[in-house]
Amino acid sequence: MKTVIKNLSFLCFLAALFTLSVSCTNSRPEISYGFIQSVLYNSDEGPREHFSFFILPYDDDGIENLDELFLYNDREQLRWHIKSNEWISYTQEGRTWIGTRSITARDGVLPRGVYRAVLFNKGGEKAERIFSFDSNTRYAFPRLEISGGVYTVTSEWPVNRLVGYDSSGNYSAVVELSSMTGNVSELRFPSNVRSAALWSEDPNNYSSAFTNVVAVNN
Repeated sequence: MKTVIKNLSFLCFLAALFTLSVSCTNSRPEISYGFIQSVLYNSDEGPREHFSFFILPYDDDGIENLDELFLYNDREQLRWHIKSNEWISYTQEGRTWIGTRSITARDGVLPRGVYRAVLFNKGGEKAERIFSFDSNTRYAFPRLEISGGVYTVTSEWPVNRLVGYDSSGNYSAVVELSSMTGNVSELRFPSNVRSAALWSEDPNNYSSAFTNVVAVNN
């Protein structure tokens, strides 16, 4: 009798594990938030607009269980597809975002209006979220000059940061500016920083601008 009870207990334990496994595998992902951001880059023809798209996802089995991300503009019949091995992920304030900085648009103009994000996990379950993109640039393109160890920023944008790069052009550090001019040494960049660019942002309007890179020691 004890053997039977033990076997039944073991079978119940296995059943519970199986149920837990199935519930995790078939759980639906979630999209807590999504946004499109307009990014202006400088060029010989003047500022050119590029677009970033990111979502804040959740899945019971972790971010690694997410598989595909789609962005739709149903009115204009536009679609973008980002696979898990293609998207960028970054962590901010303990939350992980996924997406891309390479949203292309016809004639370089992305329609404003309603967009739909669709996220699939590896179990085939999906989540959807509707959001709007109505960004308009409100400020002139910013400027960054560095000479004699002194930086000077010309910008009306609400938030301004210097992004530092090493001698190979790899990202090294970012510093939020509290003053539009000052000594580069006061920024406390890592010693490997050789050049920098200005990242100006209007976070409430989902627009930003990124200047050309200039040498830090000139």
